[in-house]
Amino acid sequence: MTTTSTRNAGVNRARVGVQRFGTFLSGMIMPNIAAFIAWGFITMLFIPDGFFGANSPFGWHWFPVAEILGGGGDVAAIGWEGARTQLAEGDSGTFTSYVGLVGAMVTYLLPLLIANTAGRMVYDARGGVVATIATMGVIVGTDIPMFLGAMIMGPLAAWVTKQMDKLWDGKIKPGFEMLVNNFSAGILGMFLAIFGFFAFGPIMLGVSAFLGGIVDWLVSLSLLPLLSIVVEPAKVLFLNNAINHGVFTPLALQQVEDTGKSILFLIEANPGPGVGLLLAFTFFGVGQAKASAPGAAIIQFLGGIHEIYFPYALSKPATILALIAGGATGVTTNMLLGGGLQFPAAPGSIIAVSAAAIGAGVPNLLVVYLSVVLSAAVTFLITGVILRASRKRDLAAESDSFDAAIAQTEANKGKKSEYLGGLRSDQAGAGAGSAAVTTDRQVQNVVFACDAGMGSSAMGASVLRNKFKKAGIEGVTVTNKAIASLEPSADLVITQAQLTDRARGVTPDSIHVSVDNFMNSPKYDEVVEMVRRQHDGA
Repeated sequence: MTTTSTRNAGVNRARVGVQRFGTFLSGMIMPNIAAFIAWGFITMLFIPDGFFGANSPFGWHWFPVAEILGGGGDVAAIGWEGARTQLAEGDSGTFTSYVGLVGAMVTYLLPLLIANTAGRMVYDARGGVVATIATMGVIVGTDIPMFLGAMIMGPLAAWVTKQMDKLWDGKIKPGFEMLVNNFSAGILGMFLAIFGFFAFGPIMLGVSAFLGGIVDWLVSLSLLPLLSIVVEPAKVLFLNNAINHGVFTPLALQQVEDTGKSILFLIEANPGPGVGLLLAFTFFGVGQAKASAPGAAIIQFLGGIHEIYFPYALSKPATILALIAGGATGVTTNMLLGGGLQFPAAPGSIIAVSAAAIGAGVPNLLVVYLSVVLSAAVTFLITGVILRASRKRDLAAESDSFDAAIAQTEANKGKKSEYLGGLRSDQAGAGAGSAAVTTDRQVQNVVFACDAGMGSSAMGASVLRNKFKKAGIEGVTVTNKAIASLEPSADLVITQAQLTDRARGVTPDSIHVSVDNFMNSPKYDEVVEMVRRQHDGA
């Protein structure tokens, strides 16, 4: 018994460790997705084969704008007046050497954004600055976009800066703090940039070549679909970020530089397997899973929130085989027909996938759509067979199994989920956090806080903001922030239950409310009623 418990504890620690590593990797990429999208659209529109490029498939050539933005125009040499003259004469001969936005963004901007974000994660703004300096050395020391190098050098440089500052922490004489801090960071950044140029850059070139060789080997042997055997189960266990953002995204961006698109962006982001699973539960499921599956399918397919289908797979583990088969079908379709995306589809919504695919041409978009449809169909058929085969047994056992699967999904993720909470039965959600929300403190500033301060807390803030509006309550500000960015001015802080202690440590004087999910917690009505009473009594 003790041996089994010890083994299980070791497995859980390993899983949590990998999850944290994956979260750290995705934390470097996700805040910068908007920059990737901007670069993707500029590429789609202005490269020679883009919508407005010299070889536009639609004949929409915007000269000289396309040459300048997409690269290939020497505007610095001839000036805008010269460009207008060439436009009038129909001559674009000298537009051959201008680097344009496309090359500059993928070579410098995107890796430096990743490095800065990584540095800030490790050591705030100071770490971000040194990480950016160091990564610049890696970039100019190589001849390929250094996304992988930025994801390694950025955190490393910030960590070294943190250790350096510990050497003289509390030993600097008053009045010399700024001098020491600025010069130490600048000198360290210089040395790290030189190290990155001469040593780290060449190492990362070798690593990138090695990983790219593995992908090429899998493609040459038609083995790329086998990655679904790892990716699909990993998604259900929330281990996909370590694979997707740690390996696929950097390699995919390099492939985009070489070929204009990459299949690697679609291995994890394809919404087909998830929507196929949910549709099967819609038609062949039982009880709560059947009732909630249609709404979950809309959120997953259009909103790109893949985690919402994980409880369905966990409630019937055999359906993971269907997900693997569906994922492999999608990869096979794109591999055989040449489908791919030009930039990451994040979140994995069909809308984001469409935007990332259309730039490579309408035929490419149709191939990507075909891969989504086929992967959904295969997953739907296999899941349907599995559910039909066990339907009688499932009807007999229908009780709390789906709620248990939701709980297991949240345990795998390591925290509560605002999306999954909406799937629970009313009875299951009623008991959580039953204590009423009361306070004597006047509430004027409500803050929703989560790890990143982005998606989930923003949705929760929107829900409560609408409730205040419907109740006719004015003068209350509702915002969302990362827990690390909380300020003492917050009168009331709302967090998921697992994060409340952490938030309380940042703002101990604020009122703290714990919820199971940010989308439909009954705590919101209590908060609204409490604020209404305060306003009525004012």
